[in-house]
Amino acid sequence: MNKKQFITILVLIVLIFGSGVAYFGYTVQQNIQSTTQKLTAPIDAITNGIATQAQQISQMLNPTPTIIPNPESIIHEVRSLARLETSYYSVEKIVTGQMNTDTALLDFFLGQKLLFIAHGYVIAGVDLQKLEPQDLTIREGVLYVTLPEAEIFVATLDNDKSYVYDRQSGLLTDVDQNLETHVRQVAEQAILDTAIEDGILEQAQTNAETYLLRLFIQAGFYDVIFE
Repeated sequence: MNKKQFITILVLIVLIFGSGVAYFGYTVQQNIQSTTQKLTAPIDAITNGIATQAQQISQMLNPTPTIIPNPESIIHEVRSLARLETSYYSVEKIVTGQMNTDTALLDFFLGQKLLFIAHGYVIAGVDLQKLEPQDLTIREGVLYVTLPEAEIFVATLDNDKSYVYDRQSGLLTDVDQNLETHVRQVAEQAILDTAIEDGILEQAQTNAETYLLRLFIQAGFYDVIFE
């Protein structure tokens, strides 16, 4: 065997021995990790269980607080709104006023007739000054509210839009201003009656509840029932 062959055989022996040592080391490392995991698994389970129980005990000792504001504390805030205007109606009416005699002939000389175009508006709402502390109660976490009934705040003519459309007077009769005054009064009442018939009070009550619901929610009352 020459020197070159000897060196080659020596290199092969070193490579084979090194590979065996590396494989043995890797196997030993894997066995150690597996053994360690098996040994520590019960400890990890116990640790996790203790952490879970500690969390549950902490929740029991420190429960989430339930905050219920006192309704009387907001009664003053609600009252500060005073007359809460919640519904507005704009109405137009045609009103005829006339002063007649017993006969058509006398009407020709002495009669009067007035055609009036009336524009007016009606405002309704709830007077919160009438709200009493007993009108707000809490039962089982629910706020019960008894609002005053809606009422008419304003019912009036809009003089800028109302006008006399036609006026007729007999040949021997001067214009009677009292007739126009009476017609205006009747027109104002007719506008009010029309708004009430159309349900302005019911709409005002509903709008007041909707508005106040938002106020109560901001104050911390999330369950509100209007009675």
